[in-house]
Amino acid sequence: MDPVHPARLVSVKLTPVGRVQTFLYDLPGGAEPQVGQQIVVHADGGQALGTVVRTVPQLAERKRPPADSPHRAVRLATHDDIVARQRHQQREKDAFQIAAMKIRERGLPMKLTRAEQAFDASRVVFYFTAEGRVDFRELVRELASDLHARIEMRQMGVRDDAKVIGGYGSCGRPLCCTTFLQSFEPISIRMAKQQDLSLNPSKLSGLCGRLKCCLRYELPNAKGQTHGGCGSEAGCDNPSGCGAGGCGSCGSGGCGTCH
Repeated sequence: MDPVHPARLVSVKLTPVGRVQTFLYDLPGGAEPQVGQQIVVHADGGQALGTVVRTVPQLAERKRPPADSPHRAVRLATHDDIVARQRHQQREKDAFQIAAMKIRERGLPMKLTRAEQAFDASRVVFYFTAEGRVDFRELVRELASDLHARIEMRQMGVRDDAKVIGGYGSCGRPLCCTTFLQSFEPISIRMAKQQDLSLNPSKLSGLCGRLKCCLRYELPNAKGQTHGGCGSEAGCDNPSGCGAGGCGSCGSGGCGTCH
Protein backbone atom coordinates (compact mmCIF):
# COMPACT_ATOMS: atom_id res chain seq x y z
CA MET A 1 0.00 0.00 0.00
CA ASP A 2 1.29 3.47 -0.91
CA PRO A 3 2.10 5.32 2.35
CA VAL A 4 1.75 8.66 0.56
CA HIS A 5 -1.74 7.80 -0.64
CA PRO A 6 -3.36 5.69 2.10
CA ALA A 7 -6.38 3.57 1.35
CA ARG A 8 -9.76 5.22 1.28
CA LEU A 9 -12.19 4.55 4.08
CA VAL A 10 -15.75 3.29 3.93
CA SER A 11 -18.27 3.35 6.78
CA VAL A 12 -20.45 0.25 7.03
CA LYS A 13 -23.24 -1.04 9.25
CA LEU A 14 -23.32 -4.82 9.44
CA THR A 15 -26.73 -4.95 11.12
CA PRO A 16 -29.63 -2.47 11.12
CA VAL A 17 -29.10 -1.62 14.82
CA GLY A 18 -25.34 -2.08 14.91
CA ARG A 19 -22.78 0.68 15.27
CA VAL A 20 -20.98 2.08 12.26
CA GLN A 21 -17.62 0.44 11.54
CA THR A 22 -14.79 1.77 9.40
CA PHE A 23 -13.04 -0.42 6.81
CA LEU A 24 -10.19 0.15 4.40
CA TYR A 25 -11.37 0.46 0.81
CA ASP A 26 -8.53 -0.19 -1.61
CA LEU A 27 -10.19 -2.27 -4.32
CA PRO A 28 -8.25 -1.94 -7.59
CA GLY A 29 -10.14 0.36 -9.92
CA GLY A 30 -13.08 0.31 -7.52
CA ALA A 31 -15.61 3.11 -7.84
CA GLU A 32 -16.56 5.16 -4.82
CA PRO A 33 -19.19 3.15 -2.87
CA GLN A 34 -22.52 4.91 -2.61
CA VAL A 35 -24.59 5.34 0.55
CA GLY A 36 -27.13 2.52 0.79
CA GLN A 37 -25.08 0.19 -1.40
CA GLN A 38 -24.34 -3.26 -0.02
CA ILE A 39 -20.76 -4.37 0.34
CA VAL A 40 -18.84 -7.46 1.45
CA VAL A 41 -16.20 -6.70 4.09
CA HIS A 42 -13.78 -8.69 6.20
CA ALA A 43 -14.83 -8.15 9.82
CA ASP A 44 -13.76 -9.73 13.12
CA GLY A 45 -15.73 -12.92 12.52
CA GLY A 46 -14.79 -13.30 8.86
CA GLN A 47 -16.56 -12.01 5.78
CA ALA A 48 -19.87 -10.21 6.27
CA LEU A 49 -22.40 -8.33 4.18
CA GLY A 50 -23.11 -4.77 5.27
CA THR A 51 -24.62 -1.52 4.08
CA VAL A 52 -22.59 1.57 3.23
CA VAL A 53 -23.56 4.62 5.31
CA ARG A 54 -22.52 8.24 5.19
CA THR A 55 -18.90 8.75 6.22
CA VAL A 56 -17.93 11.54 8.59
CA PRO A 57 -14.28 12.13 7.55
CA GLN A 58 -13.07 13.27 10.97
CA LEU A 59 -14.61 10.29 12.78
CA ALA A 60 -13.55 7.82 10.11
CA GLU A 61 -9.93 8.97 10.33
CA ARG A 62 -9.96 8.49 14.10
CA LYS A 63 -11.13 4.91 13.55
CA ARG A 64 -8.82 4.20 10.60
CA PRO A 65 -7.58 0.57 10.79
CA PRO A 66 -3.81 0.01 10.48
CA ALA A 67 -2.46 -0.41 6.97
CA ASP A 68 -1.99 -4.16 7.52
CA SER A 69 -5.39 -4.64 9.15
CA PRO A 70 -7.67 -7.35 7.73
CA HIS A 71 -10.61 -4.99 8.26
CA ARG A 72 -11.10 -3.99 4.66
CA ALA A 73 -13.63 -4.15 1.85
CA VAL A 74 -13.61 -7.37 -0.14
CA ARG A 75 -15.94 -6.41 -2.99
CA LEU A 76 -19.15 -4.60 -3.76
CA ALA A 77 -22.00 -7.02 -3.17
CA THR A 78 -23.19 -8.94 -6.19
CA HIS A 79 -26.68 -10.26 -6.83
CA ASP A 80 -25.53 -13.69 -5.64
CA ASP A 81 -24.20 -12.18 -2.39
CA ILE A 82 -27.52 -10.50 -1.67
CA VAL A 83 -29.53 -13.64 -2.44
CA ALA A 84 -27.21 -15.71 -0.26
CA ARG A 85 -27.64 -13.28 2.64
CA GLN A 86 -31.43 -13.46 2.29
CA ARG A 87 -31.21 -17.25 2.53
CA HIS A 88 -29.02 -16.88 5.60
CA GLN A 89 -31.57 -14.60 7.26
CA GLN A 90 -34.30 -17.17 6.72
CA ARG A 91 -32.03 -19.88 8.11
CA GLU A 92 -31.32 -17.70 11.14
CA LYS A 93 -35.05 -17.47 11.85
CA ASP A 94 -35.45 -21.24 11.52
CA ALA A 95 -32.39 -21.86 13.72
CA PHE A 96 -33.71 -19.48 16.37
CA GLN A 97 -37.07 -21.28 16.49
CA ILE A 98 -35.42 -24.70 16.71
CA ALA A 99 -33.06 -23.61 19.47
CA ALA A 100 -35.83 -21.87 21.44
CA MET A 101 -37.96 -25.03 21.29
CA LYS A 102 -35.10 -27.24 22.50
CA ILE A 103 -34.33 -24.81 25.33
CA ARG A 104 -37.95 -25.00 26.50
CA GLU A 105 -37.98 -28.79 26.22
CA ARG A 106 -34.84 -29.06 28.36
CA GLY A 107 -35.95 -26.39 30.81
CA LEU A 108 -32.61 -24.59 30.52
CA PRO A 109 -32.45 -21.33 32.53
CA MET A 110 -31.50 -19.16 29.57
CA LYS A 111 -33.17 -16.64 27.28
CA LEU A 112 -32.27 -16.84 23.61
CA THR A 113 -31.72 -13.41 22.06
CA ARG A 114 -30.48 -13.87 18.54
CA ALA A 115 -29.16 -16.37 16.00
CA GLU A 116 -26.51 -15.27 13.52
CA GLN A 117 -25.12 -17.30 10.65
CA ALA A 118 -21.67 -16.61 9.25
CA PHE A 119 -21.55 -15.32 5.69
CA ASP A 120 -19.76 -18.48 4.55
CA ALA A 121 -22.45 -20.61 6.27
CA SER A 122 -19.77 -22.45 8.29
CA ARG A 123 -21.23 -21.73 11.72
CA VAL A 124 -24.27 -20.43 13.56
CA VAL A 125 -23.80 -18.26 16.65
CA PHE A 126 -26.53 -18.10 19.30
CA TYR A 127 -26.61 -15.21 21.76
CA PHE A 128 -28.40 -15.66 25.09
CA THR A 129 -28.76 -14.19 28.55
CA ALA A 130 -28.79 -16.15 31.81
CA GLU A 131 -28.44 -15.45 35.51
CA GLY A 132 -25.54 -17.87 35.92
CA ARG A 133 -23.62 -20.60 34.14
CA VAL A 134 -25.61 -22.93 31.90
CA ASP A 135 -24.62 -26.44 30.82
CA PHE A 136 -25.60 -26.37 27.14
CA ARG A 137 -23.31 -29.11 25.85
CA GLU A 138 -26.16 -31.46 24.91
CA LEU A 139 -28.04 -28.56 23.32
CA VAL A 140 -25.03 -27.71 21.15
CA ARG A 141 -24.66 -31.31 20.00
CA GLU A 142 -28.33 -31.50 19.00
CA LEU A 143 -28.25 -28.18 17.19
CA ALA A 144 -25.09 -29.15 15.30
CA SER A 145 -26.78 -32.36 14.18
CA ASP A 146 -29.98 -30.57 13.11
CA LEU A 147 -28.40 -27.54 11.44
CA HIS A 148 -25.31 -29.28 9.98
CA ALA A 149 -23.05 -26.44 11.06
CA ARG A 150 -20.64 -25.54 13.82
CA ILE A 151 -22.52 -24.08 16.78
CA GLU A 152 -21.30 -21.34 19.10
CA MET A 153 -23.16 -20.18 22.22
CA ARG A 154 -22.32 -16.72 23.58
CA GLN A 155 -23.68 -15.53 26.89
CA MET A 156 -24.39 -11.82 27.28
CA GLY A 157 -25.48 -9.48 30.03
CA VAL A 158 -28.80 -7.66 29.91
CA ARG A 159 -27.09 -4.49 28.70
CA ASP A 160 -25.46 -6.39 25.84
CA ASP A 161 -28.88 -7.88 25.10
CA ALA A 162 -30.36 -4.41 24.62
CA LYS A 163 -27.40 -3.48 22.41
CA VAL A 164 -28.07 -6.44 20.11
CA ILE A 165 -31.84 -5.95 19.90
CA GLY A 166 -31.77 -2.15 19.66
CA GLY A 167 -34.60 0.28 20.20
CA TYR A 168 -35.30 3.86 21.26
CA GLY A 169 -34.74 5.43 24.66
CA SER A 170 -37.07 7.76 26.54
CA CYS A 171 -35.23 10.66 24.86
CA GLY A 172 -36.62 9.51 21.52
CA ARG A 173 -33.22 8.66 20.07
CA PRO A 174 -31.74 5.24 19.21
CA LEU A 175 -30.06 3.55 22.15
CA CYS A 176 -26.56 4.83 22.87
CA CYS A 177 -25.23 1.28 23.18
CA THR A 178 -26.26 0.51 19.59
CA THR A 179 -24.86 3.70 18.10
CA PHE A 180 -21.63 4.94 19.68
CA LEU A 181 -20.83 3.47 23.10
CA GLN A 182 -17.79 1.19 22.85
CA SER A 183 -17.99 -0.29 26.36
CA PHE A 184 -20.25 -0.37 29.39
CA GLU A 185 -19.03 1.58 32.40
CA PRO A 186 -20.30 1.16 35.99
CA ILE A 187 -23.38 3.27 36.77
CA SER A 188 -24.57 4.12 40.29
CA ILE A 189 -27.61 5.85 41.76
CA ARG A 190 -25.20 8.39 43.25
CA MET A 191 -24.72 9.81 39.76
CA ALA A 192 -28.43 10.59 39.57
CA LYS A 193 -28.34 12.24 43.01
CA GLN A 194 -25.40 14.41 41.98
CA GLN A 195 -27.44 15.70 39.04
CA ASP A 196 -30.51 16.43 41.19
CA LEU A 197 -32.58 13.98 39.17
CA SER A 198 -35.78 12.41 40.36
CA LEU A 199 -35.03 9.01 41.91
CA ASN A 200 -37.96 7.40 40.11
CA PRO A 201 -36.74 3.96 38.92
CA SER A 202 -38.96 4.07 35.82
CA LYS A 203 -37.27 7.28 34.70
CA LEU A 204 -33.72 6.25 35.54
CA SER A 205 -33.85 2.77 33.98
CA GLY A 206 -33.17 2.04 30.33
CA LEU A 207 -34.73 -0.63 28.14
CA CYS A 208 -32.33 -3.17 29.63
CA GLY A 209 -33.78 -2.58 33.10
CA ARG A 210 -30.50 -1.18 34.43
CA LEU A 211 -29.58 2.43 35.15
CA LYS A 212 -29.24 4.51 31.99
CA CYS A 213 -25.74 4.80 30.56
CA CYS A 214 -26.23 8.54 30.04
CA LEU A 215 -26.23 9.03 33.82
CA ARG A 216 -22.48 8.57 33.63
CA TYR A 217 -21.31 10.38 30.55
CA GLU A 218 -23.58 13.38 31.17
CA LEU A 219 -22.31 13.75 34.73
CA PRO A 220 -19.50 16.26 33.99
CA ASN A 221 -22.04 18.64 32.42
CA ALA A 222 -24.64 18.47 35.17
CA LYS A 223 -25.49 21.32 37.51
CA GLY A 224 -22.96 21.54 40.32
CA GLN A 225 -20.79 18.78 38.84
CA THR A 226 -18.83 20.56 36.13
CA HIS A 227 -15.34 19.07 35.85
CA GLY A 228 -15.93 16.40 38.48
CA GLY A 229 -17.60 18.36 41.29
CA CYS A 230 -16.97 22.07 40.80
CA GLY A 231 -20.00 24.24 40.18
CA SER A 232 -18.03 27.05 38.53
CA GLU A 233 -17.00 27.13 34.88
CA ALA A 234 -13.32 27.46 35.88
CA GLY A 235 -12.92 23.74 36.48
CA CYS A 236 -12.00 21.61 39.46
CA ASP A 237 -9.38 18.87 39.36
CA ASN A 238 -10.66 17.10 42.46
CA PRO A 239 -12.86 14.22 41.21
CA SER A 240 -14.78 14.08 44.49
CA GLY A 241 -15.59 17.79 44.51
CA CYS A 242 -14.32 20.80 46.41
CA GLY A 243 -16.22 19.96 49.56
CA ALA A 244 -14.22 16.75 49.90
CA GLY A 245 -10.90 18.40 50.49
CA GLY A 246 -10.35 21.32 48.17
CA CYS A 247 -9.51 21.59 44.49
CA GLY A 248 -6.61 22.93 42.53
CA SER A 249 -8.45 25.94 41.12
CA CYS A 250 -10.46 26.89 44.21
CA GLY A 251 -7.93 26.55 47.02
CA SER A 252 -8.11 24.53 50.18
CA GLY A 253 -11.08 26.46 51.49
CA GLY A 254 -13.35 25.62 48.61
CA CYS A 255 -14.88 28.00 46.10
CA GLY A 256 -18.30 28.25 47.67
CA THR A 257 -20.04 27.31 44.43
CA CYS A 258 -19.45 23.55 44.66
CA HIS A 259 -22.28 21.30 45.84
